[in-house]
Amino acid sequence: MLEGDAAEHRGALTLLSSGQRLRTLREELGLTIRDVEAASERIAARHGSEDFALSPSRLSDIETKGILPNVYRLYSLAVIYRQDLRELLRWYGVDLTETAADLALAEPPKSHRAETLNSVIAADVPVRMDPGFDLRRTSNLGRLIERWGVVPLTYLSQFSATKYIYGYIGSEDFTMYPVLLPGSFIQVDESANKVMEGNWRSEYERPIYFVELRDGYTACWCSLKEDYLILQPHPLSPAPVRVLRLSQEVEVLGRVVGIAMRLDGWRPAPSREAPAIGEATKGPRRLN
Repeated sequence: MLEGDAAEHRGALTLLSSGQRLRTLREELGLTIRDVEAASERIAARHGSEDFALSPSRLSDIETKGILPNVYRLYSLAVIYRQDLRELLRWYGVDLTETAADLALAEPPKSHRAETLNSVIAADVPVRMDPGFDLRRTSNLGRLIERWGVVPLTYLSQFSATKYIYGYIGSEDFTMYPVLLPGSFIQVDESANKVMEGNWRSEYERPIYFVELRDGYTACWCSLKEDYLILQPHPLSPAPVRVLRLSQEVEVLGRVVGIAMRLDGWRPAPSREAPAIGEATKGPRRLN
């Protein structure tokens, strides 16, 4: 059997198996096909869309012929069978716990807030470390983890801090290059959204802020001058300094306090003659 044919065969078996599991759920709950039809029609009426409804023939095809239900009907089945929709999606090969692993496969060019991981309900975390692990010494962390385990994120909620949001540095955003490479994920402290002024001894001491513009987001150094916010890129960046009116053209979302950054797979910054990233909106010229 050719590789493509084998993959298609496995997919057909997955659909058939998922339909059989749905039938088992229905029978365990004592529901007939007509019961499911009636319940789905009530759901469809509530949402004002016939897409949620399941006719007897359609449900029979799903259970016995491996027909793939659309997302609306899958929602109805999850409600009627008292199942988590994410679990039914997993039966059909869509595992939302794989979201984090798949993020690197798509690289949006513009920086943005990252909301994708809100749907993740479990995570693989180290559950046992080598007793010789010493925080004072640089180590190969992979060799110090003795066992991994899947932990529901509900159990980790005690460690959460609601003051944090997360952002992604777009693949074409070189504003803080090379301190923040394009493709980096950042953790932002929303409670630290007031720009700090000071004499910084190095670029690593100076706070980086995540800001929202009219046309997107970026991360940069900031300073205030009257009612204007000066967005200062890294000296090696091709991005220009921008001066925007605070609250009207730009808003400081918070201070960058954590970075997850890959050191491979990136490309050099364009020359300084390249077009600016995110043209500044019309307004006052740069302040001197």
